Amino acid sequence: MRGFQTGRGGMSMVKKAVIPAAGRGTRFLPATKAQPKEMLPIVDKPAIQYVVEEAVASGITDILIITGREKRSIEDHFDRHPELESCLEKNDQDFLLRDLRHLSEMARIHYVRQPEQKGLGDAVRHAACHVDGEPFAVLLGDCVVHTEGIPALAQLIQVYEARGGPVIGLERVAREKTSRYGIMAGTRVAPRTFLLKNLVEKPLPQEAPSCYAVGGRYVLTPDIFEYLEKTPPGRLGEIQLTDALRRQLRERAVFGYQYEGIRYDIGNRLDYLITQVEFGLRREDLGKDFRAWLKRRIETPARRRRERSESS
Repeated sequence: MRGFQTGRGGMSMVKKAVIPAAGRGTRFLPATKAQPKEMLPIVDKPAIQYVVEEAVASGITDILIITGREKRSIEDHFDRHPELESCLEKNDQDFLLRDLRHLSEMARIHYVRQPEQKGLGDAVRHAACHVDGEPFAVLLGDCVVHTEGIPALAQLIQVYEARGGPVIGLERVAREKTSRYGIMAGTRVAPRTFLLKNLVEKPLPQEAPSCYAVGGRYVLTPDIFEYLEKTPPGRLGEIQLTDALRRQLRERAVFGYQYEGIRYDIGNRLDYLITQVEFGLRREDLGKDFRAWLKRRIETPARRRRERSESS
């Protein structure tokens, strides 16, 4: 889907994307002691590859990945591997060779290191020179969004093209879960589209202004860097992108869009397990057999319990 077209028939103005991937991944220790959480596999691809593929499918041609210590494997993954390619070629494994070469050809991928873990806002701030005054997308590296049609980021780009202002991706969550997310307050101006009035970080359910959570995708304008520079560190000494956006929306129109799709946050163990199961079930080469195994695995204990109950 390279060369994504806007709703007005022209090429998208948003050509650059930033993928923050510098977090420590402490919730997945010890698995993330020597590998980035963004490289944790979902079936047979690392999570960050799904994110890059979404960006490319949305018309992005230039990607900057913000990395940190112990993140070199991300660079290696999207780089050429001549020895492995040669081995696959000799063994006539053309389908694997094609997929491997595609990794380094999807887009121009650059890297910059965030020296200290000082928050998402600080990570995005490191992209200022690369963005160079253009509108740009931000996709969280540990957040995968599955869609059946238009990619989630492409949906946001369409709203940006129509509205001319920054757009924050939103997902609807259960009210009892609002304390886990940044929650928006705003006014609906079109189907799925809101003019934002405020962003509230992890409100208690009874205090949440809505059930729409910030969903890991953004289309931002370059003036966000001015607001990031004015944003002081908050709790734990971190500069948060949400705080800068809250400053921005007081002075200009910032929109929220509830994208169509399912967001998977691999930042915690339960969601990661759910992600593995759902992506496995969708696979044409695995789904049928995997579904049959799951059905047997679930039904067998239940049948044994019934049999024990009937015999007692």
